Amino acid sequence: MTTTRSRRALLALLLAAAAALPAAAYAQGSAWPSKPIKVVVNFPPGGAADQIARAVSLPLQEALGQPVLIENRGGANGNIGGEVAARSPADGYTLLMSSGGMVSVNPHLYPKMPFDPDRDLVPVAAAARVLVFLVIKPSLPAENIKDFIAYVKARPGKLSYGSPGTGSSPHLAGEMFKSQAGLYAVHVPYRGAAPALQDLLAGQLDYYFDPGIGLTQVRAGKLRLLAVGSPKRSPLFPDVPTLDEVGLKGFDADTVFGFYAPARTPPEIVARLNTEINRVLAMPAVKERIASLGGEAVPGTPAAFHERVAADSARFGAIIRERKILAE
Repeated sequence: MTTTRSRRALLALLLAAAAALPAAAYAQGSAWPSKPIKVVVNFPPGGAADQIARAVSLPLQEALGQPVLIENRGGANGNIGGEVAARSPADGYTLLMSSGGMVSVNPHLYPKMPFDPDRDLVPVAAAARVLVFLVIKPSLPAENIKDFIAYVKARPGKLSYGSPGTGSSPHLAGEMFKSQAGLYAVHVPYRGAAPALQDLLAGQLDYYFDPGIGLTQVRAGKLRLLAVGSPKRSPLFPDVPTLDEVGLKGFDADTVFGFYAPARTPPEIVARLNTEINRVLAMPAVKERIASLGGEAVPGTPAAFHERVAADSARFGAIIRERKILAE
């Protein structure tokens, strides 16, 4: 009798253990991350978004124990890459690195976007506050910002400026500049910041609001830096005035670049990513890389990131309506 009961008890234990095995195996197999993570950058290689993504990706993959792979999907002022990310599975294996413009500007530009950034994406972590720097080709005679404004005013429609695309923060900075300074120049949109910079260096453009990728050329004397389109001076160029200081009051074309995930990504994965990205942004090497672009690392919560983007949306929406800017 005792032996029979013992056998039954043993059998029950074995059955319970067997039943638990699939659940345990599933839990181990579903642990995140268990495979490479893709970061979609919605602008071409070489631009600020691309460089920030690459600066963060290597230490992030070391922290997560899985490769973090960059995929550039530029076009439509970030909408193409944004849609790729928004339509991806919400499993934590696809992220988006974007300028603030796609979320805070594009809804004001496009009557109908292929996706809704506010509904289809969730903010994960801000990465950098990116400034814009007013740079000109050295052959122009203006040696300072006041001389340059006078020079452009005297030649309405004769000068041209480039941007990474219609509605990008450098484009909006250019429109703010024209509006507040009371001048007119021709806007030439490109598919990314790097191609616009190349044409400025080649003399095909006259000036450009640079998101930081041209600062090496400024130091080399290939471009002339006249002003900063930010509320405060850049620590890299403390002697260069802001546009606010020279009379364009309240001029602020800063944007926040950051990481997003498809909506409905599990909150625990978003929280883990936020924690790890914030740790990466605190690393001296990463801070220095972002600073070399003229930017500033801005770790924080997803909620704080969302609030900043909403504030930018209100500010940029006003200039888009004033200047009647439409997507091209």
